[in-house]
Order: sequence, then structure tokens, then C-alpha cells
Amino acid sequence: MQKDLASRTLRLFLTLSLISSFAVSGFASHSWSNYHWARTSNPFTVRVVDSNTQDWQTMYNSALTDWAQSSVLNLTNEQGDESSRARKRCVMIAGKIHSCNASYGFNGWLGLASINISGNHITQATSKMNDSYFSSGSYNSTNRRHVMCQEIGHGFGLGHQDESGKDLNTCMDYANALDNPSPNAHDYAQLETIYSHLDSSTTIAALTYDATFGYGDDPDAPHNWGQLVHQSENGRSSVYERINFNGSRTIRHVFWTQERAERCPGCDHRYHH
Repeated sequence: MQKDLASRTLRLFLTLSLISSFAVSGFASHSWSNYHWARTSNPFTVRVVDSNTQDWQTMYNSALTDWAQSSVLNLTNEQGDESSRARKRCVMIAGKIHSCNASYGFNGWLGLASINISGNHITQATSKMNDSYFSSGSYNSTNRRHVMCQEIGHGFGLGHQDESGKDLNTCMDYANALDNPSPNAHDYAQLETIYSHLDSSTTIAALTYDATFGYGDDPDAPHNWGQLVHQSENGRSSVYERINFNGSRTIRHVFWTQERAERCPGCDHRYHH
């Protein structure tokens, strides 16, 4: 009888351990450091400037609709300049997220999300999709939605739920198939956590320093990214940090192609050929 009781106790312990392990892994934080928009109330409204071409409008509209389901933020669309030069440059706009697509070249990245930081507060952001790859026919509309959704999501202060290639049914993962076009419940819960406090001032649509000044025609060109500060284990994601003239920082999430990542998972892909 004592042996049977000990056996039941061991099974109960193992079961509780598995539940605890699942809870930790299933609900781990995936905020992007402590970066967030400063605001004085919730829900707050983020203005997204649309400089995407017509063939990206379905993906762009879907991303805004999905992220607007959050209980803490609303999204407002603003029409941006769709000229090829404006889309290629995709300048940061104070207090807003600027979304663009252009042929940025066969440089290894599919998407690029950049945020300008003052302290821990996001002051402006860009979301760029690389048509050099997406126009090649190797990527379908679901792949485009996955990347568009993720790059805009970074602009709110979200990181990746997973960087190993695991499929967690969210656009904030690096599933190799790129077949998750929308956020999941954990993304919305993370936004609630990130924006659970209020600030005494706001960086939304505020007039702040334009960090792109002085960086040539393309401020997001790889030589302007700054220092590599994070590399995912599967090589699909890198984070770079640049210190700007006024002391603010620009942080970039780079979404590499699978082919580029497999070539050298631990490399700085800007310079590796």
C-alpha cells in the first residue's frame, strides 16, 4: 500500500511539473526589451502611414485589422507617398509607424522593422518589405501577410514568441513555412502587459528629432544599422542598434531569408557572402 501511495505521489508530482513547465513556456514574455510608446491613456491610437503599392494593400489592411483587435491600442491609416524613391527611403515619421515595400535588393532580408528610442520610449518606427524576394514568385500572399503582420507588430514593442523555426500559430514566430498571417491570443495578452502602465507624456504623433537625417538616401541600408546585438539560434533573426546624433537609439529587427540563414546561422549577414 505504501508503495502504491508513493507511486501515485510520484505521478502527481510529474504531472504538476509538466503543467508548470507548459505554463512557463506557453506564456513566456515576448516583449521587445522594454520598448513601448509613451501615452497617457488606454486605449491609445497609433497612426500608420501607408506607402505600400497596390499589390500589398490586402496584406497591409489585414495586418491593421488584426492588430486593432487589441484592447489597448487602435490603429489609424494615413496615406503616404507611394513614389518609388519615397518607398525605398521609407523615412521615419515622428510619432508614427511608416510602412513601405520596395525592391531593396537580394541582400538576404525579407522584412525590416526599425524603431527609434528615447530612453525606453518608441518615438517613430518603420516597417519595410523587400520586393526583390516577394516579387520572385517564391512567396505567396500568406507569406506576405506573415511578414507584414510581424514587421508592424515590432513597431508596438513586440518581440518574437519563438526564433527556432517552431510553428506557434502567430505571425510573431519564425515558422519556416511563413504560413501564420495573424497574431494569436498571446500577442494580445503581451500587448496588455506592455501597456499596463501609463506615462506622464506621449510620443505618439509628437514632434521629435528625425533620426534618419544625415544617413544618405537609404537610412536603413545595412552599413547604417550599427552594432549587431542579437542573433537567433536558427539565423532567421538579427537585431542591430545604432546610436544617433542626439543620443537616441535606432533598433532594427531583421527578418532573413531561410536560404541566407542556413548558409551561416551565426553570421552577421550584412557582410557574409
